[in-house]
Amino acid sequence: MDSRTSKQNYYLDIADSVLERSTCLRRKYGAIIVRNDEIISTGYNGAPRGRRNCSDLGFCTRENLHIPSGERYELCRSVHAEANAIISAPRRDMIGATIYLVGRDAKTNALLSDAMSCSMCKRQIINAGIDKIVIRVSETEYRTIPVSDWIENDDSIFLLSDLKGE
Repeated sequence: MDSRTSKQNYYLDIADSVLERSTCLRRKYGAIIVRNDEIISTGYNGAPRGRRNCSDLGFCTRENLHIPSGERYELCRSVHAEANAIISAPRRDMIGATIYLVGRDAKTNALLSDAMSCSMCKRQIINAGIDKIVIRVSETEYRTIPVSDWIENDDSIFLLSDLKGE
């Protein structure tokens, strides 16, 4: 019987290590893109290159404004982990790949069992040609989402109809 860590948890463990580079004061995320059992790129959330990070400034604008998690990302200084991983890889290497994602609370380091890509990252993942996303929900458990689900169940259509009052 093979007692080694599963491939999914192996890659999630690496993504968990990557998030240690995060400079966000609210949530730390790490992402890696894997294709054909090879790591294509990694990414963590932090300010764009050359700009000061929230950890350097000592404050989070969204937190100071009491903006709930998941809202008003345009006020955030960070580029998300998934976006940074995508930026660092050629598209030809991402087609058919899997992105592994782990999130932790920046203050407590507790695993975010409800971690999920934001709508902007979902669009980037779709356009990159990535096939599925694997998200850690506990130290050994994860959920797998086929990216085709995000295409077929386009939540931006529902958001638009909500705004129109339909």
